[in-house]
Amino acid sequence: MKMPKIAQLLRDNAARPRSLKVDVKDDEATVYIYDVIGFDFWTGEGVTAKRFAEEIDKLQAKTIHLRINSPGGDVFEARAMVAAMQRHPAKFEAHVDGIAASAASFIAVRADTLNMTPGSMLMVHNAWTMAVGDHRAMVEAGELLKKVDGTIADDYQRKSGKPRDEIVAWMDSETWFTAEEAVSAGLADAVTGSKVKAQAWNLAAYENAPAPQPEPEPEPEFGEHHMKNLERRLALLERAPA
Repeated sequence: MKMPKIAQLLRDNAARPRSLKVDVKDDEATVYIYDVIGFDFWTGEGVTAKRFAEEIDKLQAKTIHLRINSPGGDVFEARAMVAAMQRHPAKFEAHVDGIAASAASFIAVRADTLNMTPGSMLMVHNAWTMAVGDHRAMVEAGELLKKVDGTIADDYQRKSGKPRDEIVAWMDSETWFTAEEAVSAGLADAVTGSKVKAQAWNLAAYENAPAPQPEPEPEPEFGEHHMKNLERRLALLERAPA
C-alpha cells in the first residue's frame, strides 16, 4: 500500500532541523516558522497552532514579522494559526525565506503584507488527507476535501483578486511560484531583502516540486603543499625530452 503523501512529506523531513523561534526588539517581534505545520507524528515536533498561539498571545509588539520556511502540513492547524494572527492587534508582515508550500502558503497570504526574498518560492495545491474505510468513507473524505479547498481558494482570491477559475487551476496543477511570479500573480506584495540561507526540505511527496539545487563544489585549495607539488610537476615537464 502506497504511503499517503502527507505522511511521506513528514517522514522524508523527520531528520531535518526545524524551529519555532521568537525574537523581540522594541516594538517589533520576529517569529521564525522553520518547520512543518502541525504536530509531526514522526518526530513529536512541528509548529502546532497551540504553541504558535501561545507565543503570539505573549507578544506586545506593534509589528510581528513572520519569517517562513515550511514545506506545509496540517490545514486545520494552519487555519487556527491564522485565527491567532487575526485576534492579535499587531500588524503582521510575512517574509518567505525559503519556501511557503501548501498550508504554509495560506498563512503567508493572510498576513497584512507578504514579502518574498530573492530565490524563495510559494506553492499552492489542493488539500490532502488520509482516510480509512469503505467507499462511503472515501466519498465523505472527498466531499470534505472539496470544502477545505474552497476555504483555501478564498484566501488566495482575497489576496490576489484573481478570478475563481484561475485560482482553482493553480491549485489543481500544484503551482510553484517564484518570488517574482508570486508578486505578478498578486499573491505577494514585493521581492525584498537579500537571499537567505534557509534549510532545504525534501519535497519528493509533491508532484511538481523544483529539483533540489546541488551543493556547489568546493574551490580547490592551493596551499604551500599544493604549490610545491605543482612546481615539481612543472620542473619534470621542463626536463622531459621534446
